[in-house]
Amino acid sequence: MEHTDIALWQKLKEEMITAASSLGIDKLRVTTADPFLELKERLIRHRELGHESGFEEPDLDLRTKPTLLMPEARSIIAIAVAYPSKMRGAPVSEPGKRRGILSRSAWGEDYHQALRRRLANLSEWILERVPDAKLMSMVDTGALSDRAVAERAGIGWSGKNCSIITPELGSWVYLGEMLTNLPLPPDKAILDGCGDCTLCIDACPTGALVGPGQLNSQKCISFVTQTKGFVEDEMMKKIGNRLYGCDTCQIVCPVNRKIDMRHHAELVPDPEVAKPLLRPLLKMGNREFRDKFGSGSASWRGRKPIQRNALIGLGNFRDVESVPDIADVLHEDPRPVLRATAAWALGRIASPEAIDILKMAQTKENDEDVLSAIDRAISGEI
Repeated sequence: MEHTDIALWQKLKEEMITAASSLGIDKLRVTTADPFLELKERLIRHRELGHESGFEEPDLDLRTKPTLLMPEARSIIAIAVAYPSKMRGAPVSEPGKRRGILSRSAWGEDYHQALRRRLANLSEWILERVPDAKLMSMVDTGALSDRAVAERAGIGWSGKNCSIITPELGSWVYLGEMLTNLPLPPDKAILDGCGDCTLCIDACPTGALVGPGQLNSQKCISFVTQTKGFVEDEMMKKIGNRLYGCDTCQIVCPVNRKIDMRHHAELVPDPEVAKPLLRPLLKMGNREFRDKFGSGSASWRGRKPIQRNALIGLGNFRDVESVPDIADVLHEDPRPVLRATAAWALGRIASPEAIDILKMAQTKENDEDVLSAIDRAISGEI
């Protein structure tokens, strides 16, 4: 394959951008496969400050040097796919029938599958025109930073809320990329459009946005809802009724306000899945969980975090009618994290029945963490 004809590769790129919508892609841009040197410096500082989530690729060289992943790489094709920001026909949350909420990025089909399908379509399109092209696609779980690639390719700018913000679609977009040995002409980055606005930083419930474009993942509600362990009492109050993820920093963004893209049918939410009743979640088995949530991205950590977060939601609602269901978890669930969270929820509700249940559990519980939670709940410390 000759790489010398600049006009040929420019034409291919223009045709690819034109074809993107027919492939289910809302925006497509190109950058080089050069190292992400500034990103590596930021990642080193991020690690030194203890702000990593632990879900990232640990090798910083793999995250910032594309040619370690594909030695022949010359270009990176970045894609963006828009998802809805508003739920139509959302069910009402009411006493005894309280509901949780999944973040918008977890509505509809698992975006990993949706983007992989589109990248596969794009691969097929390229190979029809350049049969000996080498291609490597990644979505979220790949080593490269989707956001760093998208920013350098000109998909959007990196907002103060750490999201890529596109002028056309806001930050309500999924990102993916494809490494290739094709020498496609790179696009230019977009100028920062945040200006002096700090609404996202000001609105963050936990102060996780420690500066413009700087996130302490350990304090981020979106991260915490995906963990499997114990959650601190104050953090549980901040979580509210969120079952998975957090959209606050995107909801307040002025660029996002009137954007609601619904043209990808598989990404439009089922309201009963995206805003489910909380009490049934407490008794849900693995098979039922898979049937209800298995096709979405919120299922990747299993049912335990969702059930824990459902208990947190019921506690924050102070939903008296759910006390018997929460009590069943406290008395019968084999998982200490869920029993401790149930104790916290009963302490938040603090009805006479809830306190009596806590005192009874106090006499039978053997786990120190659960006993500590029961003691705090009874004493009103939460």
